[in-house]
Amino acid sequence: MLYRHPSVPSLIRKMTLLSYQVFKAVVEQGSFQKAAEVLSLTPSAVSHAVSSMEKELGFSLFTRSKAGVALTNYGERLLPYVNAVLNSDESLQQVIAGLNGLQQGDVKVGCFSSVCTNWMTDIIRSFREKYPAIHMEIYQGTYADVEYWIRSGIVDVGFLSVSSAGELPIQPLYRDPLLCVVPKGFCKREDTPYMTPDEMKDQIFVSQMESTDADIVKFMKENDLNVRSDYHVVDDLSTIAMVAAGFGICIMPELVMNDIPYTVDTYPTFPEASRIIGISALNPALLSPAAKTLYQHVVEQYGAGYCERSEP
Repeated sequence: MLYRHPSVPSLIRKMTLLSYQVFKAVVEQGSFQKAAEVLSLTPSAVSHAVSSMEKELGFSLFTRSKAGVALTNYGERLLPYVNAVLNSDESLQQVIAGLNGLQQGDVKVGCFSSVCTNWMTDIIRSFREKYPAIHMEIYQGTYADVEYWIRSGIVDVGFLSVSSAGELPIQPLYRDPLLCVVPKGFCKREDTPYMTPDEMKDQIFVSQMESTDADIVKFMKENDLNVRSDYHVVDDLSTIAMVAAGFGICIMPELVMNDIPYTVDTYPTFPEASRIIGISALNPALLSPAAKTLYQHVVEQYGAGYCERSEP
């Protein structure tokens, strides 16, 4: 008789909810000690729970070192399933609360920098006023971070640009024009109120990694801008600081420029270009009640911005 090793999903069903909570806490905290503090358990209890999981699964979940713990490849593959179980339990608790006339629960939201600084404070405030019993957790990162968090179940919903969402479902919210940002007093070659790709070709660019500015990379590829770039940075503020100091020019979404303390000049691009910001979820139809409530709140609050910008 052949023995078939059970699949990861079937093994997970045999474990306890506490095991999943311990696993996730260790992933998020990066250490057994910190996970124990968050869960109000002893470090030995956390270590025992992880060891029991590894014994039952038949493989290691974490690599241990003096710097802390990190997921193994097997642990990485397991994480989305564990998050799915915990999210399902959270959804169940929210449904039960809803049946009792209560709107409560936890929602985890991923966002990139300019959404975090321009939108999230208003979203948190307005959402809290309407639904005080629903708790929100905010995770800030790059487009790539947010996409990964959504796919692995670390966040319920996330803000992305349409071009960075890949195959994830995304609801467009806002059309954000791309601007060419230059040092103050920059002498344009052409006497126009906009900047063309042809005029940009002679310039040195300050650029960011592709995962950070997918829409800008897309604009450059579409306009055959194989530009020189001596300065490679990882965030918007550093990019503008380099431009303000006269080290080059850059392309930046208009929304980003609301947060910039440096003095620079900006020009619309011609042909016109923009990024479309939207809210994304792995499966919007299967969101927990609390996450679905937040999703709808965001669409109602910001969806008009996409419609207005889309009008000819």
